[in-house]
Parts: sequence; structure tokens; C-alpha cells
Amino acid sequence: MKVEEGKYSIAELVDWLRRRELVVNTEYQRGGGLWPTSAKSYFIDTILKEFPFPKVYFHERVDKDTKRPKREIVDGQQRLTTIIDFVDGKFALGIDAGELRGLNFNQLSPDQQDAFYSYTVSVDVIRNADRSEILQMFRRMNAFTLPLNAAEKRHSGFFGEFKNWVNAVLDEYGSILISWSVFTSRQVVRMADAEFVADVALALEEGIISTSPAKLIALYRKYDDTFPVRQSWNEQIGGAFNAVLTDLSGLQRTYITKPHIFQSLISALLHNRFGLPGAEEATGIVPNGTFLSDPARALISLKRLASAHEEKDISEFGEYVNAASEGGNRAAQRTVRVKWLCRALRGQFDSCYGPSRGMGET
Repeated sequence: MKVEEGKYSIAELVDWLRRRELVVNTEYQRGGGLWPTSAKSYFIDTILKEFPFPKVYFHERVDKDTKRPKREIVDGQQRLTTIIDFVDGKFALGIDAGELRGLNFNQLSPDQQDAFYSYTVSVDVIRNADRSEILQMFRRMNAFTLPLNAAEKRHSGFFGEFKNWVNAVLDEYGSILISWSVFTSRQVVRMADAEFVADVALALEEGIISTSPAKLIALYRKYDDTFPVRQSWNEQIGGAFNAVLTDLSGLQRTYITKPHIFQSLISALLHNRFGLPGAEEATGIVPNGTFLSDPARALISLKRLASAHEEKDISEFGEYVNAASEGGNRAAQRTVRVKWLCRALRGQFDSCYGPSRGMGET
């Protein structure tokens, strides 16, 4: 068996598919049509924005009758059939495509069409191999692959609207999670950022609750086909992240950027502005229609919480420090953290601006 790496333009691959010089081998590939339109659109948008996607695998042999190369798709059917379906006008681009939303291939500009056709796809071409050798090759490759964690399983098991939205949120705001060191690069590779966004979405859906893989899977499943709250959640989560970027950049390199604390901070911002389901009763905090009252006061108050957490100082903020130090995603600890973070965002215990306001004041 011989495996050689090649790079082929989309124009070449489309031509091979049309002339059936490249075909699907159903012994290796599942049936077509598994991706919904939203997943197809996101994949095409990946190409249009010139991002790479994982290589595909062909098995190449010479046809005995025609003496021409015959290529079979061993891995990559969904990606390649999505490409030719888009070229054939079978679907239009979705919301993730921004200004190109609603356009099919023929409605792209000539330059955009040329760029699409010129995009190169990385292909490993397998030659001089039979079916058993190809299967053994994939077994050996998979033997050195880390088992999928819960976030990776969810993201690989769904292809619909909710997954598409999570990806879109990360395209827009995921850089915060990296630049603020909320997650390491390795954690992002293992989909920790996608789980974070899904967890925040769960707060919008159900309030301050304990997270579990089952609840996150249920959320992916509920909004897999249709996602009527997409625009509303975009505005809410986008607003919270923008508030962090605009007013709270001084929190970088503090304990507020610990993943479980940062999730509670986003939840607190959302509750202050919009109200999370059941959170008013749980925390005693009444939403006041704003993410944070005064950026300078909020920043000082939040830094005081972060410092107390880092130093394990329970003299003033013991309830918060205990809930923050325990970490995790349990409802009881989250409720305490969100309560104190909501108050900090309102500057309610900022001694630098005069006497602290009563802790019950909203």
C-alpha cells in the first residue's frame, strides 16, 4: 500500500465527480444527505472564507477497460457532495454567511466563484491497496486518536441549527476565551469553548442550574431542526460579551477568568440586563435592565471578589469565596457566584466610592 498527499482544486474535484472519475465507495461511507442545510452552509462558508478543513481520502486504481484513473472516496463524502450540491444550486447560504446569506453559487460574483473553484483541498491518495489494507490503515490511525470527550461527541453528533449557532458565536467572540486565558489552546481544540457557549445558552433556557452532558445534549437536540430564539440569544449573549470587552478588560489575568467564574460572570451580566429564568427568586437580585451600572465601580468591585478568591480571604466575601473555590457547575455554587457577581456589577460594595450600599439593595 502506498499513500501520497495531493492537493486538488475544487474545480478539478467537481469535474471528476461529474465525469464519475471520482465516486463514493459505499463500503466505507454512510449514505448521503446526512447534513442539514445549516451544516452545509457553514461548511461552504468555511471555504469562502478560505479556512482549511480536514483532508479527505481517495483510493485510486486504474480502470482495466478505459485505462484511466478511477478514484473512490474513502473518507470525505459529505464534504465533497456538499460542494457539488452548492455548485449545482441545490441550497443557498444561511445566516452564518453574513452578507452572502441567501445566495446560491450562481449569485456569487465572478471573483467569488473563481476563488471558490480555486480553493485547494488536501487529499491523501491511497494506491496499491485492497479493502482490508484500507480498513487496517484507518484502524491504526484511530488507535492513536484520543477518545472523544463529551463536548466533542455532542459537536460531532449534531449538524443542525444549534451547533451552527454555537460555531457562529465562537467565530464572533471565541477570541475572548483565548486572549483572556479562560481556556488554553489545548482546551479549545478539545471543544471546551463550544461547551462554554452551550452552557451559557442553557442558562438562558433554564436559568441557574447544574449542567450535565444529558442537559446539553437535550439542548442540542431541541434546537437541531429549528431555532426560533436564535436572534434573541444572539443579542443577549453578544451584548454580554461586548460589555466584557468594552467595560471589563481590566479583569484579564485575574481569578474572574477562571472558566467556572467567567461562566457565572456572563450569567450575571445576562441576569442584570434581561433576567434569567428563576434567577430572581434564587438570588434575590431583581434585573435592572442594564449589564452593569458604572464600569469603574463595577471593575473595582469585581477585582475585590477576584482578589478574595485568589487569596482565599473569607473575612469579607466568605460566601462567594467558598462558592468560587469549590468550582464546578453545580446549581448551589453557581447561584451564590451569580448573586455576588450581579452585585459587583452594580458596584454595591465598592468602598472607594463611599460607604457600601446595603447588600439587599437592587
